[in-house]
Amino acid sequence: MSKLMKNEDAFTGLEAAIVLIAFIVVAAVFSYVMLGAGFFATGEAQRVVDTGVAQASSAVELSGPVIVNASADGNVTDIRFFLQLAAGGAPVDMQKVIFTVSTAKNMTTYQYANVSHTWYQDGVNKTDMNELLERFETVQIVIPGENDAATLPVIEPNDWFTVEVKPDVGARLPINRIAPPDLKANHKYEVY
Repeated sequence: MSKLMKNEDAFTGLEAAIVLIAFIVVAAVFSYVMLGAGFFATGEAQRVVDTGVAQASSAVELSGPVIVNASADGNVTDIRFFLQLAAGGAPVDMQKVIFTVSTAKNMTTYQYANVSHTWYQDGVNKTDMNELLERFETVQIVIPGENDAATLPVIEPNDWFTVEVKPDVGARLPINRIAPPDLKANHKYEVY
């Protein structure tokens, strides 16, 4: 009778080995997918942080004082200041920069083409600049420009005003100042 009985012990061991190998292969594929997703998420998080830092920091900074010029009627006629590249900042295309002058009562926006600008490199006046603010360069901005028909909002003595410089990349640069208590015609005043 033993000749007629089947012995399946070897097949049971082989089946168990096949199932074990299948589990190992499935686990390896699953861990590869999970690690790939983790590396991808980490890379995306790094990119988001780098972009956030670049946009949160200002690309330009004020270099020197802010000067206002007084008119015959006792108001401010123009605002002058120098801009330079912020430390470690990327070059800024000044043609894409927008300037906003605001008071408690009014606000006026100027494009770069509507303000006067004089370029300096290493302290020397340059006329062949490429409109890209780079390292060791400064640009003097005069708002409103000499050829611009727009005028400043009315800024009288002791009025608070804000000049906001908005580059296309990076944070805005607000310049908050107060007009002098007395404005004599055709005089220039440093404001704080």
